[in-house]
Amino acid sequence: MTPTTDPAWVRHGLTALALAFLALFIGLPVAAVLSEALSKGAGLYLAALRDADAVAAVKLTLLAAAIAVPLNALFGLAAAWSVTRFRYRGKDLLLSLIDLPFGVSPVIAGMVMVLLFGSHGLLGPWLVAHDLQVIFAVPGIVLATVFVTFPFVARELIPFMEAQGTEEEEAALTLGASGWQILTRVTLPNVKWSLLYGLVLCNARAMGEFGAVSVVSGHVRGVTNTVPLQVEILYDEYNFAAAFAVASLLLLLALVTLAAKQLLEWKAGLRGAGHGSRS
Repeated sequence: MTPTTDPAWVRHGLTALALAFLALFIGLPVAAVLSEALSKGAGLYLAALRDADAVAAVKLTLLAAAIAVPLNALFGLAAAWSVTRFRYRGKDLLLSLIDLPFGVSPVIAGMVMVLLFGSHGLLGPWLVAHDLQVIFAVPGIVLATVFVTFPFVARELIPFMEAQGTEEEEAALTLGASGWQILTRVTLPNVKWSLLYGLVLCNARAMGEFGAVSVVSGHVRGVTNTVPLQVEILYDEYNFAAAFAVASLLLLLALVTLAAKQLLEWKAGLRGAGHGSRS
């Protein structure tokens, strides 16, 4: 890294400004959530977390993430492989479609799900005829979660695989490796840190998604409420201590995600340093 030649007051001033922003927009909200969650005592805090509706919301949130994250891992690998390893017409359109959930409001995504899978939607008559319910049920929660989170893995892998190039894979092909061997012994080991980083971000968004899930959920207590929706319901009922207690679970998730992100960056840094020392 090139040492900076800026005056000390510039470096210290910028650092102080960054820390002040972090304290104002990260530290203060975190402290407020924890303070409000424990304002009525640890007993009420634990009771709010053990409430049947809260437990059901946690289970549904984990279920939606457990389905959405592996699906997005498969999609992200396939999309990144397609974009970085082949030339064809329509690649720019594919990239635009991958970015679509970033540009579309999650509420609109939820409304599209209703138009497609609702009882009066495009596929509604067929679903009703086969006694299948998607909207206002768990499948709708999962579909909405998959939609809003599918760019995260792909967008993490594509720049890395483009920078990496195809030399190692071409060398393996020259030595007679099959497509599966190239994928499992060359490609995946090379992209594993970027893949894990994308999965961490995808999982965090899946657990915290509100807008799209709110539209398709129907807000059925103990059935279709995820953790963010449970927080909203408790807050609307003026049960502030319970609302912030459940919200602290999402805060814990954010902290775990941050720790996982730092660990992955540290591991990737060590790996890069190791390669650099051997070159």
